[in-house]
Amino acid sequence: MGGIGPHRSTTAAGTPPLAQGPALILSLLGSFVSATVNILDEPLVPVRWAPGADGRSDPLPARVGLRELLLRSHEIETLAVPDAPAHSALLRVLYALAARVTGLDEAKDGPDDWLMRREEILAGGRLPEKGIDAYLARCRERFFLFDPVPRGRPWMQDPRLKDQCDAASTAGVNKLVVTRPAGNNHAWFRHASDAVPDLPTVSEALLNLLTWHYYGPSGRCSAREVNGVTSASAKAGPLRTSLSYHPQGDTLLQTLLAGLVPPARETDAGRDLCPWEWDELPDPEGPPPALTGPCSKLTAASMHALLLIPDTADGTRVRDAYITWAYRTGRAARPDDDYLIWQISKQGNTYPRLADSGRALWRDLDALLLIDPPGVAQPRRPTVFEWALEVSPDLRVRALGFEQDGQAKDTQFVDAVTPPVLGFVEQRSARTQPAVGRLRVLGERFGTRLDRALRRAWRTYVNDPKDSADAWAQAGAARYWPAAEREFWDRFRLLDRTGTALDGGLDATAARAAFLALAVAAFDEVTASAARTQRGAKAVEEARTELFGARHGKPAARPAAA
Repeated sequence: MGGIGPHRSTTAAGTPPLAQGPALILSLLGSFVSATVNILDEPLVPVRWAPGADGRSDPLPARVGLRELLLRSHEIETLAVPDAPAHSALLRVLYALAARVTGLDEAKDGPDDWLMRREEILAGGRLPEKGIDAYLARCRERFFLFDPVPRGRPWMQDPRLKDQCDAASTAGVNKLVVTRPAGNNHAWFRHASDAVPDLPTVSEALLNLLTWHYYGPSGRCSAREVNGVTSASAKAGPLRTSLSYHPQGDTLLQTLLAGLVPPARETDAGRDLCPWEWDELPDPEGPPPALTGPCSKLTAASMHALLLIPDTADGTRVRDAYITWAYRTGRAARPDDDYLIWQISKQGNTYPRLADSGRALWRDLDALLLIDPPGVAQPRRPTVFEWALEVSPDLRVRALGFEQDGQAKDTQFVDAVTPPVLGFVEQRSARTQPAVGRLRVLGERFGTRLDRALRRAWRTYVNDPKDSADAWAQAGAARYWPAAEREFWDRFRLLDRTGTALDGGLDATAARAAFLALAVAAFDEVTASAARTQRGAKAVEEARTELFGARHGKPAARPAAA
């Protein structure tokens, strides 16, 4: 692969270290320690091992380097990354590496041949060791997390920031670690001081580096001067605000192979480059590099430039970071990611489904499995699910995302896993609405009716039609949606998997009654205290009709006819 730089040197050219004084010797020693942090070898990635994994003579490590991760992916159950956006970002890097070491980064003979090659790798039970060794040996110099050498290339970073940004106005480690408060922001999870920061480990810094590349905010950032022009405004990361969906197998090997999508026939691996494969760093004043295939789409869409500063006193820590914009012009549109649900706005614009920490994953299931799911937004399932089923019908779906706005507000991580569901992926458009879609619609319907009923009851009770009525609505949602999720999965497990049962084996009448009963129970529990008064009882009973589909001025239907 092109773009791999020359062998590194750890001393200034032509000058013996001892002739340059004790201070320089200490500096070089600190640089040597940090330069040995190569993410291929250093145990920086947290994993959970599969049952029966070979512990050899020592206990299995909680963290591994990328080389061991790839070599032993068949023995690893899953990544154990605690922060959902970092997990999502790391998966994309691993997809690109898996494609490279297997040769699945091209499909010049078409998707059928590509699928056969993937099946051969899966049948072999592991990623090819020769492919791993050959690729990582060729790229090893680009996987050092810190590189003190002039013109060095630290992994997924821009060393030019040392000269282009003000060293007195760095971002700091509290800004780097997305779960910490920085500046004057409130502390939610932990207290942190910018004056005396708690230095993150190299592993923690690596994962947050990835989070910034994929989920970084738009708006003001550290000033960067390029060719005499200084600016301090960044575009949002390619995954910011979105929720991505990944097929997950019993092992990381299955997960990585199921997460690959056949490249277009014209894709050339020699031009479809990851950032660590570039011959030269791109010009910040020019347009972002073109995304010409799966590997560049997976790894090279960042709009942020970062540079980690190691702690020379403790090589296991990071003491500072530069975080700024990567390109002045930005991209014309968000890259077409294969792991997002894409839908259409009322204005006709395509956008990815947003991460919502209050929305359970089962409510998106028909948009993941069906070719033509119901909904006015015309959701399009992630492309990856068109190909994942070939790996195993027992794959689960993992949703990973970050509820946030386009600029600086971060709310909550989203991380959820379904039971095995990919056996239900539609291979062709159904003539009738599939059972999974009908089941999801029923659950959503009575959740919506409950929300409407509780808001109407509260507004009538307090005699204020403009009140938001959030208190009762939120209390009802907290009771209904977890119970509805359990009901959905209980009935989902009973659906027909053979394609022969009428209506997919769904008893729609029983399902409707079950979701209605959950909505009624939540409504009664939330309104119980108000119903003890005459005014409250009247407001509650009038609003109860909403649960059965009746609207203002219309009589309530009987429960059996709901």
